[in-house]
Amino acid sequence: MDTKIIEDKNIIKYIQEADKVLSEMKFTEHNLAHVTKVAQLSSYILSELGYSAYDIDLVKIASYLHDIGNIINRNGHPHFSALLIHDLLHDKDFTLEEIFKIMSAVGNHDESSGKPISPISAALIIADKSDVRRSRVRKLDINQFDIHDRVNYSVDKSELIVNKDEKTILLKLNLDTKYSSIMEYLTIFSTRMEFCEEAAEYLGMKFGLQINDITLFGGKSI
Repeated sequence: MDTKIIEDKNIIKYIQEADKVLSEMKFTEHNLAHVTKVAQLSSYILSELGYSAYDIDLVKIASYLHDIGNIINRNGHPHFSALLIHDLLHDKDFTLEEIFKIMSAVGNHDESSGKPISPISAALIIADKSDVRRSRVRKLDINQFDIHDRVNYSVDKSELIVNKDEKTILLKLNLDTKYSSIMEYLTIFSTRMEFCEEAAEYLGMKFGLQINDITLFGGKSI
């Protein structure tokens, strides 16, 4: 990713302060670890599908900036993020076209109001919803976990696999059922997984979910 983005002190501060807001609201981690992971996954998706280095760089930037709007409010944060991005990038070495592509991808990354409207946005959607892991849980006392904490904490291994030949994108999760059940995962993530299916379809792919020994494509077990 362009060093003028990841080393920009103002951008880093936006990410950190937005995460502080979510911490106060008891949400899981949305700090530098999350946005860096999303950037890695989204760039991996487009790279495996043969997209240009140009598109890959833009999706990394969109991924890195996609949650800064949480500093204003969790509700509507994709739209706030997109507007803040314009101000943060306009004085850097980006064309208006590049800024608009990043803004529209970020503005559409949430299932509550978004749609995959470009390869960049589709890859961002899948990458963002695929970042499920134990280290995102902030609470130290397991007895204080809510369902989101339990589900994230139960995932001790995750892997996103793009198979261009088979036209599939598979999210593989190893879920420790001591902390959460597969049903609990599906209860809180089903809408997000449907959004991933829509994004994968935009890319000409099928999205699948594998939890332990159960694999689902299109909501059907195989």
